Formats: sequence, C-alpha cells, structure tokens
Amino acid sequence: MKGQQLIGIGLLVLGLLLLYFGYESSQGLDDQLSKEFTGEYTENTMLYMIGGGVSAVVGLVMLVAGKK
Repeated sequence: MKGQQLIGIGLLVLGLLLLYFGYESSQGLDDQLSKEFTGEYTENTMLYMIGGGVSAVVGLVMLVAGKK
C-alpha cells in the first residue's frame, strides 16, 4: 500500500469521526436552542461538520487517486 493511500485512509477516518462528533454535538441542548433561535448551530458544531466533510472528501480523493 502506498503512502498516499495510507494518508487517504487516515483522513477519511478522521473526517468520519469529526462528522460523528459534529452530529452528536448538534443533538445537545445548547445547539438545539441555538438552532431554534438563530437558525444556525454553534460555532464548534459547524467546525466539526465542515472539518469532517473536508477531511473525508480529501481522504477519499487521495485513496482513489493512489490506486492509479
């Protein structure tokens, strides 16, 4: 397995973990109240979700590109 594929797997796993933590955070009382009154989640939750999404996509691209 190439180094690029290993990094891709690591980023994909990290991204999925961050997305999970972002989802769990969004279910908390503070996020539910923030979503109700402002229409947005808290800053930490958004950072988890955005960071997780970007990391997962980059990891997937690296994993697929490393197979060529």
